[in-house]
Amino acid sequence: MAGHSKWANIKYRKEKQDAARMKLFSKLSKEITLAAKAGGPDPQKNTALANAIERAREANVPKENIERAIKRATGELPGMQYEEVFYEGYGPYGVAVLVRVVTDNKNRAVSEIRHIFEEYGGNLGGSVAWIFDRRGVIALDKSKIQCDKDELLMNVIDLGAEDIQEKDSEIEIYCEPSALKAVREGLQKLGVPVERAEVSLVPKNTVHLEGREAEKVLKFMEALDEQEDVQEAYANFDIPDAILESVGS
Repeated sequence: MAGHSKWANIKYRKEKQDAARMKLFSKLSKEITLAAKAGGPDPQKNTALANAIERAREANVPKENIERAIKRATGELPGMQYEEVFYEGYGPYGVAVLVRVVTDNKNRAVSEIRHIFEEYGGNLGGSVAWIFDRRGVIALDKSKIQCDKDELLMNVIDLGAEDIQEKDSEIEIYCEPSALKAVREGLQKLGVPVERAEVSLVPKNTVHLEGREAEKVLKFMEALDEQEDVQEAYANFDIPDAILESVGS
């Protein structure tokens, strides 16, 4: 769990720093359209939409892009008709991979994703969804927390957190997906800056990798992330921080 979670944070930092962010903006806009279509255009009544909008704002997606994405969902503006699909498979070295796709062309998406799996020695197919739990994940940077950590831990439990894990430089808070918005807003009211907040699929068990095997798996994950229809790619690898940082940089 720790390795994949660290990789999620590295990806997030790269996305925020990348000058060419049009691909990220497109993915976040699709996420907003999908959420608004499924649960309605009011973020006060649609938690998934509220979370998608918050993530878009953190990535500096322009307000007008967010508004257009919602209007496409309601039919006020023309646009692509997207659908959400999950693909399961095994990447290199037996790593379980669950790929979440939002696309207007399933045939194109599955063909390109299968090609990526095969190129890196994996196999698209099989049942791996049972390895992952859907959870809200909030990451905090320890260096930015000004309040007493023991008091903070008690507060987040009161806010609805189910599990808290301390890493070298981070605190990760896990909660039910429906509680993500409340926990994030509660932390913000306490003056605690949130580095990342999202609904994620967290692996129950992991495959430990090092050296060239670890580097190959990370390159495989990057290839999946760069495919235009892939919203998220989840995997159950556990890779040392030093390798994650070197590949992530």
